[in-house]
Amino acid sequence: MQQSPRAGREGEVLAVVSQSGPTVSFFDAASDRRLGAVEIAAEPHELCFDPTQRLLWCTTTYHSGYYHANTGRRTELTVIDPDTRRIVEVVDLAPEHGPHGLALDTARRRLYVSVEGSADRPGGVVVIDTETRRPLGRIDTDAPGPHWFALDPTGRTGYATNKEAPFVSVVDLERGVLTAKVEVPGSEGLAVSAAHAYVAAPYLGSLSPDAEDSPATGIRVIDARTASVTDILPTDNVVLPVHLTSTGMLLAGEIGSQPDPVSPFGRPAPGHLTVFSTDTRKQVGRLEVGIFPLTVTSSPDGRLAYVACAVSSTVHVIDLETLQGLARLDIPKLGEPGAHGLAYVPRPA
Repeated sequence: MQQSPRAGREGEVLAVVSQSGPTVSFFDAASDRRLGAVEIAAEPHELCFDPTQRLLWCTTTYHSGYYHANTGRRTELTVIDPDTRRIVEVVDLAPEHGPHGLALDTARRRLYVSVEGSADRPGGVVVIDTETRRPLGRIDTDAPGPHWFALDPTGRTGYATNKEAPFVSVVDLERGVLTAKVEVPGSEGLAVSAAHAYVAAPYLGSLSPDAEDSPATGIRVIDARTASVTDILPTDNVVLPVHLTSTGMLLAGEIGSQPDPVSPFGRPAPGHLTVFSTDTRKQVGRLEVGIFPLTVTSSPDGRLAYVACAVSSTVHVIDLETLQGLARLDIPKLGEPGAHGLAYVPRPA
């Protein structure tokens, strides 16, 4: 008899950002019951859970708005205790601004935060000591808008996807230097394994509905050894978030649209979670989710997937063993952008 995907999850929690909430909400992973929320400065974006310090980190990227369409960049990271659901500290990265992506190296107690560039410096990655919660330095990525950042399993190499810039930045984290630029037609989310980086491309803002030579949508597979694209996993639509589970499933959030007589780009429609096997590089499933999937994560055992959709402000819970939807969480919002960052918080030891 197949075990319930909820079995053994008592005391475990899913944390969810609402950009215009502006909040981080907490849900029981076994029952989906909402446990409470923490109000934080607008507008929060991504989340990262540090199991060593047992703290959540949250980036606050803009006062309001989006990449290239905002009312000003912010400079803060909010540190939250997920057990008491209280703010521990607000870390100000100024003069760095526009913090977005978060990647954690638990062994070295380092948190890497992608930040946007300014007139006097390119975008980069700020390195933070997770014990003192203070910045240690920064690594340039040579692009104006590094957005997502991910580490290889050794913690020695990092990859930044850079929106409209025509390359993925590869950095040596031990030396703190940029070592390679991998050519792509712009890029969105990414996930990294020991041998490969999986990069969503092209950049959403680069597509034209009338262009005949638009690049193929999908996931570029980058060989870590050669720092070059060796394969493309095709998708029907543009992909924003990408996530790799502990069982080797590659999860991609596809943007949906439908015809609109007023706009050549169409109007928003439900997106999809597309699932690939990294062993075969074949698609193994595809499920409809909410409008504008922006973040994807999974439970530590790889059984459950969570897809946060910003426009519908929903989180979709999916059983990756049966590839069936289990639940939809409605995330409160006060403005247009809703659900974004996600973090799974295991029960205390």
